[in-house]
Amino acid sequence: MLYSVYEFNRLAMTPWRAAANATRQALRSPMNPMADSIAGRSMAAAAELFESVTRRYAKPEWMLDHTTVNGQCVGVSEEVVWTKPWCSLLHFERDHDALIAARGNETPDRKVLFVAPMSGHYATLLRGTVEAFLPDSEVYITDWQDARMVPVTDGRFDLDEFTSYVREMVSLLGPDVHVVAVCQPGPPTLAAIALMAEDDDPNRPASMTFMGSPIDTRLSPTVPNKLAEEKPFDWFAGNLIHTVPAPNPGAFRRVYPGFLQLAGFMNMNLERHVDAHWDFFTHLVDGDGDNADKHRTFYDEYLAVMDLSEEFYLQTITDVFQEHKLAKGEQTHGERTVNPAAIRDIALLTVEGENDDISGIGQTQAAHTLCSGLPDALQQDWIQPDVGHYGVFNGRRFREQIAPRMKTFMDETGEAALASR
Repeated sequence: MLYSVYEFNRLAMTPWRAAANATRQALRSPMNPMADSIAGRSMAAAAELFESVTRRYAKPEWMLDHTTVNGQCVGVSEEVVWTKPWCSLLHFERDHDALIAARGNETPDRKVLFVAPMSGHYATLLRGTVEAFLPDSEVYITDWQDARMVPVTDGRFDLDEFTSYVREMVSLLGPDVHVVAVCQPGPPTLAAIALMAEDDDPNRPASMTFMGSPIDTRLSPTVPNKLAEEKPFDWFAGNLIHTVPAPNPGAFRRVYPGFLQLAGFMNMNLERHVDAHWDFFTHLVDGDGDNADKHRTFYDEYLAVMDLSEEFYLQTITDVFQEHKLAKGEQTHGERTVNPAAIRDIALLTVEGENDDISGIGQTQAAHTLCSGLPDALQQDWIQPDVGHYGVFNGRRFREQIAPRMKTFMDETGEAALASR
């Protein structure tokens, strides 16, 4: 019922949004004598603010059509190299001839697979992460599907399926790939790699990096962690799971709606978001286009959310946040128990943010304890000062400090891991 009410409200606001757009355009027309007045700019700003907070934001575009190599522009195109109902694997393919011309040689770059979060936002949340690696890496990323768009005939998708998907994609890319799991996919990605290691899979990756991941949420629990533990399973199942209404492609599928996840994110830092929108309004009134554009860019991404399947969301709540199965050695995949100690020749890097309020300090580092079969020479840990959760994988400090460290780790420690096989 809640989902239907949400959809009805969104549709009911359509004419009001249209009116707000028309008002904004009329007030900003150079033919309008009010365009340059305080009153005109204020009303236009209010109309744009109203429209921006009431619309449904579509899945963002990647907008990565080029990169810069040695000062030269190299074209980039998106290529789907693997697909299933719940995910596509994207390759950001750089123009081969332009790359050789910029480099002066055909030396192959490291191959990096980013496992994006499936936690409410689209994979484009990692746009800055991908952009930082494009000049010197063959970049692949998981592009998870919005459950609202997956017909019920395509079946279920749970944490076990997520693990299987990751294993298939790693196997496709081969043993020289470096796997990077950002936030939520840490536990299932570690499980997939542990299964590959135990099977002595020849396609197991050269290295694995976990960034702000809830490997063991018993350590430095944050507000979301405490909520997941304090509320009983029945509360999540009874209050947060709803049915997708028609005419969406995934009509009648039971999901955890993205708009509920977004509401939770917003409430965690409500005052900051309110201040940001007030600043946006004043920037528009003052004609400060640069800062207004920065606001639009951030919130066009932040407010674009996707639904999660019921079974994936609830299994994540129980296995990761309530019962801590991976951390306790109780995680299973089908009939098999996941054993990270079986990992002996895959380099491990963990990255955490000093001010992370989603995955506290130590939660990601727990991967080192679980991977007890790894020699010290194949393990590294880094805590980045002065960054929160988002700053672990995006922003200036990521570009200037974290990404270079990751690349050095992949080139040196990852190669050492391959050589040890």
